[in-house]
Amino acid sequence: MGEPLRVGIVGAGKISRQYATTLARLPGVALTRVADLAADRASALAADFAGVQAVSVSDLMADDAVDLVLNLTVPRAHAEVALAALAAGKHVYGEKPLAATTLEGRAILDAARAAGRTVGCAPDTVLGTGVQTARAALDAGEIGVPVAATAFMVTPGHERWHPDPEFYYEPGGGPLMDMGPYYLTALVTLLGPVRRVTGLASTPRATRTIGDGPRAGTVFPVRVPTHQTGVLEHAGGALTTIMMSFDVWAGRLPRIEVYGTDGTLSVPDPNHFDGPVEVFTSASASGDGWTRLPERAGYRDAGRGTGVADLAEALRSGAPPRANGELAYHVLDVMECLHTAAETGAAVTVRSTCEVPAPVPLA
Repeated sequence: MGEPLRVGIVGAGKISRQYATTLARLPGVALTRVADLAADRASALAADFAGVQAVSVSDLMADDAVDLVLNLTVPRAHAEVALAALAAGKHVYGEKPLAATTLEGRAILDAARAAGRTVGCAPDTVLGTGVQTARAALDAGEIGVPVAATAFMVTPGHERWHPDPEFYYEPGGGPLMDMGPYYLTALVTLLGPVRRVTGLASTPRATRTIGDGPRAGTVFPVRVPTHQTGVLEHAGGALTTIMMSFDVWAGRLPRIEVYGTDGTLSVPDPNHFDGPVEVFTSASASGDGWTRLPERAGYRDAGRGTGVADLAEALRSGAPPRANGELAYHVLDVMECLHTAAETGAAVTVRSTCEVPAPVPLA
């Protein structure tokens, strides 16, 4: 396999420990450095992983012991950190979304191309056995030709549990920009890129209140839509209806369902790597017609950071990484177009496209 891809984390917030734990057990990658504007957070993370040093952000960017910068900063800082890493000659893998705007996202991809470096981006949950098994069923034609799909993500909001939730309600946040990448990346993986969208959005509450942690009771403003609905027209003709909301206390909605000419496919939560995949066909002969499929494809026991290992293997083989920058840019473009559609009341053509990543064999 050769030398592992050496990874430096920038941003030692809540999600960083999940990444560090996954990277510690995966082949082909090695976490070497951690940096955060709050030095104590970087030190606390580094202390729990052998061989990892806490350094400043500038020192991490200049460090020869870092081949790839894992960008776990808040969305408004994604572009700044990614561009600095690329300028320093590093590969980049970022948390979703790729950037706060498509303008920033395109700047990242252009800088990577100029530097001869690779950009990867979350979510990598689509590489797990859940979405990949669903994809294998679709590719095998088990529900015929996909006609439509639905995708629902509803919650009353992250301020109930997150100690510093303000960034979820600032530009670059909101339910669409925060959770949408999981659903849209899964939908593109299953049904192909999106060519046109329409939709509406609302902001029912002007403020939110932190519900947990040392800042509980703090009131802060909401600067983005918190309830978004839309319809996506995929390049293959299928139509997806989506709803992303921070304003729903409870629901009994499916996460993702795909409807075909010969049946229906139930896809597990795309925020997770695994989960039950079920299919209903007109030929089903037992029970209520639903059959749970065995795992057929995807990385088993995957976790946040699996996409980094997939990128490392892609660099060695010369293949494009599956959780790649062009896919993340297209998803960002779709989300931006949904915002535009909500503001204008018109259907919006999505100018970008992408290749659907190669399927993941069961591994």
